[in-house]
Amino acid sequence: MSGALQLLSPLAGYALPLAEVPDPVFAQGLAGDGVAIDPTGEVLFAPAAGEIVVMPAGRHALTLRVAGAEVLMHVGIDTVQLGDRGFELLVQDGAHVAVGTPLLKFSLDVIARGARSAVTPVLLSASGGARITHRVTGRVVAPGEVLMEATVAALAPTAAPTGPVLRKRFVAAFGHGLHARPAALIATALQPLSAEVTVHAAGRSANARSTVALMALGVREGEVLGVAATGADAAAVMQALAGLMPEASPQVKPPPAVRAAPLVSVPPVLPGVTAARGFALGVAVVLAAADREVSPEGAGADAERAALAAALERVRAALTRRRENSGATGGEILEAHLALLADPELVQRAQQAIDAGQGAAFSYRQASRALAAQLAGLEDARLRERAADLRDLERQVLAALAGEDPHAGPALPDGAIVIAEEILPSQLLSLDASRIAGVAMASGGPTSHVAILAAARAVPALVAMGDGVLAIAPGTPLVLDADAGQLLVNPDAAAVGAARARVQARSARAVQDAAHAHEPALTRDGTRIAVLCNLGSAAEVAAALQAGAEGCGLLRTEFLFLERRDPPDEEEQTAAYRAVLAQLKGRPLTIRTLDAGGDKPIAYLPLPPEANPALGLRGVRTSLWRPDLFQVQLRAILRAAQHGPCRILLPMVAEPADLQQAREMLARARRELGPGPLPELGIMVETPSCALQAQTLAAGVDFLSIGTNDLSQYTLAMDRLHPALAARLDALHPAVLALIRMTTTAAQERAREVAVCGALASDALAVPILLGLGVRELSCVPALIPRIKALVRGVTLTECEGLAHSALRLAGAAEVRALARDWQSQRGLFAEVA
Repeated sequence: MSGALQLLSPLAGYALPLAEVPDPVFAQGLAGDGVAIDPTGEVLFAPAAGEIVVMPAGRHALTLRVAGAEVLMHVGIDTVQLGDRGFELLVQDGAHVAVGTPLLKFSLDVIARGARSAVTPVLLSASGGARITHRVTGRVVAPGEVLMEATVAALAPTAAPTGPVLRKRFVAAFGHGLHARPAALIATALQPLSAEVTVHAAGRSANARSTVALMALGVREGEVLGVAATGADAAAVMQALAGLMPEASPQVKPPPAVRAAPLVSVPPVLPGVTAARGFALGVAVVLAAADREVSPEGAGADAERAALAAALERVRAALTRRRENSGATGGEILEAHLALLADPELVQRAQQAIDAGQGAAFSYRQASRALAAQLAGLEDARLRERAADLRDLERQVLAALAGEDPHAGPALPDGAIVIAEEILPSQLLSLDASRIAGVAMASGGPTSHVAILAAARAVPALVAMGDGVLAIAPGTPLVLDADAGQLLVNPDAAAVGAARARVQARSARAVQDAAHAHEPALTRDGTRIAVLCNLGSAAEVAAALQAGAEGCGLLRTEFLFLERRDPPDEEEQTAAYRAVLAQLKGRPLTIRTLDAGGDKPIAYLPLPPEANPALGLRGVRTSLWRPDLFQVQLRAILRAAQHGPCRILLPMVAEPADLQQAREMLARARRELGPGPLPELGIMVETPSCALQAQTLAAGVDFLSIGTNDLSQYTLAMDRLHPALAARLDALHPAVLALIRMTTTAAQERAREVAVCGALASDALAVPILLGLGVRELSCVPALIPRIKALVRGVTLTECEGLAHSALRLAGAAEVRALARDWQSQRGLFAEVA
């Protein structure tokens, strides 16, 4: 039996014969027969109806399974080296799509800058027999236009090969793993040989003669492949593969088939990325990440729609109750979950699947994971981490559909250090706060919602630890040191004793600090250091004042602009700023203007495409790019300033021109509103250029505030959202300290005060060094204010200046931290710091 197959063009562009593809594997047809398209459009559509297979090697390649054949669409040549940069997946693995469904968005600009060519092969490989009977080349094609026609014939069954099974192991020594080119070379090498060949990797297997199947294994560079060959040419198969890959030595072990295999040996110390600082002693509690089984079949569209509506309402009610009792940070995150729960596209996708005959749970999971896949495919790290929020909601809705409490948490022992592939925000909120001691996650990022929650609840947390942490057996004694970014597994008695003493010392110190939190921070030689707080909204003011904050040194106004479909108007902003001023009761408020762009995108403020958003429209640059929004914010701040002491802080100022333009707009807003107080104007020192020009800039402002997070990122050329670099990105690096010293020196010459509002102000090891460099105001995380104040009271400026001088002469941040640790320990200031 045979059938006809018609494939439509998945792209707009110019159709070329494969021979013109600038890659011999595709040009010679080694990966399959077909047509290439030099694209002019940036969306890939389904050329036929079928099932999607996402290639694990990267989002640049997709396979569509149709009747008797597979269609491989490989966007660009050598695009595997881009990773997922420039590609946005619009469908999920295993999805059944109709012809013309958008599958993938991509950036021609990113491809042009980072790959050899944008030419896209569209290839037909058959699991049965397939032969192209008609193809279009040599002209422009549009999406949906007929591109190829083929006949697909089922292959006659063949007898299984006989003979012994020959097995060998090879190392996938291909750059970027087993992507299209090496997969095609392997399949081609086996064509003339008579044997059944199967490749095994990480618990999966594939027919070695199928390029698509090999790519779908998702094998990375350096992984071990197990190969089994049966038939007359089995030995020749191994010889052919040995010409493409080196054999694995007996010492090289294949990766475990199951990610959380408990039999894997766990090293005594596991590194991780700090998501929330702290120190804990406890025992391992492992949270399983098993998928809930759901049936694709429904009981009728009406019944399934009603069931989904009831489950959504149940989750909404539970989220609302929890929001009211979760504090400011938890409440904001749950508010975002409530908005996501009501997202019309998510609900509509689920309802459409229900109308097609699927069950409510299956439909919601399918819709949620499709949207999560889109988010996970974005370049922006912050938005990628929002995919975890969708997974969280999926877990809650499916629990509600099963008649269970969507927020039920497991029972924990005392001192539980919770281990998981990923802990979701609602899961963390459901855990008994009196029993949880810490969190260790195999994946996740330092800016995720669960990281923010952990910090707000004073739960030490490490993320991005890799598979090794999943091999820890439940009940294993652990020491979690999130200050140093490491987890000690099954420590000996001496290490446990030291950890217990450290925990007790911290607890006693915290009680003592809290008793004096409302006293001023005076150094032993009588200098007053202002200790203020960083705030995200009015809801956080009460807790900050209770902790001893003397005002707000940084109000992040992004809370008004994020997670919404349109910008806040002047009235809303004025009311919000007045609410913060009212709660501060005469204490100073520093309002940072909108710091959007980079890792803080805003849906209604689409920025131009940027190859490197961290170096593009950020902070005040974004505001100056959209003066209409900036003018509204400045007017709102000026109106609020009539009701209390208020300062304006401009983020990401890089040069005097930025400041001059902002000053002109502020003056214009003052003229428009009429007579009234003009708040002090300051700039954030976050770029090396700003620090280097501090003397010039200080002449035009009333104060300066150093943002150590971004200043470190730009000084050390390390992306602060990159998990692999997070442990090395430390603002105590001497190069960063030198720029801080340059800023304070320039400010002193102009009689301007300098504050630090970045993370370094909340780092107890750093505070004496900052004082020694000339900083006289610290804006901290509220929970750490009592400790910072107590530390200031234990030092003299003369001592701090000597410490800072020594720190500037060291080679790296690790040496500076060691120096600061010894210095404080000798004075009995902070002996429990590791």
